[in-house]
Amino acid sequence: MSDTSNPRDDAQTSLATAAARNLATTTKSAPQMAGQSPRWLLRLLPWVDVPGGTYRVNRRLTYAVGDGRVGFTSVGPRVQVIPRELTELPLLRGFEDDEVLSALADRFVQHEVAAGEVIVAAGAPADRVVLLAHGKARKLGPGKYDDSLVLGQLVDGDHFGDEGLVARGDAWPYTVQAVTRCVVLTLSEQVLTRAIADSPALAAHVEAYARRRAQPQDKSGQQAIAMSAGHSGEATLPISYVDYELRPREYELSLVQTILRVHTRVADLYSEPMDQTQEQLRLTIAAVREQQEHELLNHREFGLLHNVDLKQRIPTRSGPPTPEDLDELLCRRRSTRFFLAHPRTIAAFARECTRRGIYPQTLALEGSAMLGWRGVPIVPSDKMPISREGTSAILAMRVGAESQGVIGLHQTGIPDEVEPSLSVRSIGVDDRAVHEYLITAYFSAAVLVPDALGMLEDVAIGRQE
Repeated sequence: MSDTSNPRDDAQTSLATAAARNLATTTKSAPQMAGQSPRWLLRLLPWVDVPGGTYRVNRRLTYAVGDGRVGFTSVGPRVQVIPRELTELPLLRGFEDDEVLSALADRFVQHEVAAGEVIVAAGAPADRVVLLAHGKARKLGPGKYDDSLVLGQLVDGDHFGDEGLVARGDAWPYTVQAVTRCVVLTLSEQVLTRAIADSPALAAHVEAYARRRAQPQDKSGQQAIAMSAGHSGEATLPISYVDYELRPREYELSLVQTILRVHTRVADLYSEPMDQTQEQLRLTIAAVREQQEHELLNHREFGLLHNVDLKQRIPTRSGPPTPEDLDELLCRRRSTRFFLAHPRTIAAFARECTRRGIYPQTLALEGSAMLGWRGVPIVPSDKMPISREGTSAILAMRVGAESQGVIGLHQTGIPDEVEPSLSVRSIGVDDRAVHEYLITAYFSAAVLVPDALGMLEDVAIGRQE
């Protein structure tokens, strides 16, 4: 007699899960979005309300102008300075005669310098203008104990020597030595003297520059305020005043805009348990904020990467970011609030510290743990660009209007505002029953004084074997 009490192993004996799911309530997540970052820059910048849409930064008058970097063109092995770029030299700042500038550009002589070779030597006559077209060099000064002190690094576009041509008979106060193979362009004192003699406009410009240099200045290049200290009796006190820039910079609020379209049928029929319109707006606003942070760093006019003063730009000593590089960046300004760097740059710095047996501290910032250096957090931002050569940058910021730092600009109270300085405006329903919403964010950023923002340039983030 056969046993029929046990069913076959492959026979179904209960309701299947596929059928059961037809009666069950599905638990759903809100729509998720890849590529959304913490947007630390937007969170850490102090935001200043700009009711008029324009923010003017008034500063004391400074004479330290024309300290930018020079641009070049190259055809094969020949390198030539762009004539208009010569106005980045302090001596030629503001000079407008293109014909004279072109003649000067043609008279520069190209030289190639091997690594370790001296470009100019301390004590030798300062009888030429030198432009560094390509390569890396360093300024060296005499130390107290018969050694050499590194006074600074020079990279592509840097220049030196034109100040000494105004005060004849000056000698080089430092030595410039090539770190890598360098291409330099030089203009001799004799050639420049002939050009000045041939052009009355250039002669008048150089004379005006010499007068400006003769005026007393403080270490920041501002007009010095005359004062007397330590005197006794009824000494006659010096008379002075504080002059301002005649053309202060004005920042107009920029914007990011997009139009969101939601079909009314979708909004009406499919908004339970989640409101379709609100979810569409939430994700779109997040994308707008991501673009806003990108613009704050990379915009050609007001982006922070393009508004770092030349004196606050520091090249790395050896390529990767080292503790010495960050120390140099810190010492250029007071009260640095945070560093800002790409996550891969932060990883490169951590590797350098590990290689040296140094363990950076971990700091808490708004409930998040971050790598820090000298008590300053290194904040990550994936909006920091990485070049094709695998280099990036590190920014150091002092923030806040009270500290004369970096500030964000926006305008609150705008029509249809849903977040500070961000509006969602209904622009109607078209003939296809599609509802359109205009989403706009207004913003900008300002650097109140030059030393509020510094940058470590050309940071190599590739792994060093």
